[in-house]
Amino acid sequence: MPVNPQSPAPGAQRSIWAVFLPLLPFMASVFVGFLAMGIALPVLPRHVHDVLGQGTVMVGAVMGCQYASSLFGRMWAGGLSDARGPRRAALCGLAAACGVGLLYLASVPFASSSPALSLALLMAGRLLTGITESFLITGTMAWALSRVSMMHAGKVFGWIGVALFGGLAVGAPIGTALDAQFGFAGVGCAVLLAGLAGLAGTSFMVGAPPSIHARLPFFDVLNALKLPGLGLTLCCVGYAMINTFAVLLFAQRGWEGGAFALTSMGAGFIAARLLVGHLPDLVGGARVALYCVLAEAIGLALIWAATDPALAWLGAALTGGGYGIGFQGFGVEAVKRSPPQSRGAAMGAYVLFQDITMGIAPPLNGVLARVAGLETVFLGGVVGALGSALVAAMILRQRN
Repeated sequence: MPVNPQSPAPGAQRSIWAVFLPLLPFMASVFVGFLAMGIALPVLPRHVHDVLGQGTVMVGAVMGCQYASSLFGRMWAGGLSDARGPRRAALCGLAAACGVGLLYLASVPFASSSPALSLALLMAGRLLTGITESFLITGTMAWALSRVSMMHAGKVFGWIGVALFGGLAVGAPIGTALDAQFGFAGVGCAVLLAGLAGLAGTSFMVGAPPSIHARLPFFDVLNALKLPGLGLTLCCVGYAMINTFAVLLFAQRGWEGGAFALTSMGAGFIAARLLVGHLPDLVGGARVALYCVLAEAIGLALIWAATDPALAWLGAALTGGGYGIGFQGFGVEAVKRSPPQSRGAAMGAYVLFQDITMGIAPPLNGVLARVAGLETVFLGGVVGALGSALVAAMILRQRN
């Protein structure tokens, strides 16, 4: 009996657990790579501010410059993955993580004698962090797709995302403890060791051969993904707002537990991926994304209207879950639009849409907060999520 091209492939009917074991090595590589990044994440702002004596503007510049390099890194990583194989791209990302650790260590001796030089080395490390992230994610996702096939694209996005968030979540308290015990030198050593461990483990994994077919130019791939990419761009606004402004909102309202809003968002993200992460493969990416980004909009509205912290935590969890599955859903649609010989470029191009949001949305909504109040940035997130739902509906309408 012929198969309807719009219906999910028969293999996609299986549970998300069905491809867990084949994806486990890729998840381990991503976990260790993002562990390295997560170790420094909570320490760097205070180190730049308290030890190097820089203001909040420079703290923002140091933390934000990662997104500038990741924009270019994704184009480079996608081309390398398609031309030389995704294993090469992933190994380059982990090698870059080792370089980040070395740059952090190199900055330590100059913290007192030459703060400007120490700051320059830290910024170089953050720029290299963007290369680490773009090469590792682009390489491992293209590699994993070649291992389990396109019919499980949603599961690839789901499990890789869980490993990513897990690495960041585990790395943050480790970095805080190391900094308290050994100073920033301990943080640099840990980043280097994590990068070396990931590099060593990933080097034993069997690679996927590059495609022998002609590859599309990166911007042609980007154009092919513009609709699901737009959906992702709008879907990410709420995620960016919680990351940037949730703690400030809690402080403004006189509530404790602002950091727990970030924890709640991460917990919602992981829970959604575990519970319903198989649905984009089963019933279609755009259909699942539509309902999930509407749930994200509800979560952001709850934060805006919350009269107590518990309601805001619930809203953050809903936002994390809706964003997490929305990312998967639009990702499945992106994979469908990408030719196999340019799958690495497609993975890089797709996540680039998220980078754009993470780089642009916080400063734009910071202006909105200054003009109309801090709460309004979460209404801006609601508008973004509703726009993302509209894009999902457009994709469904095109299909029908």
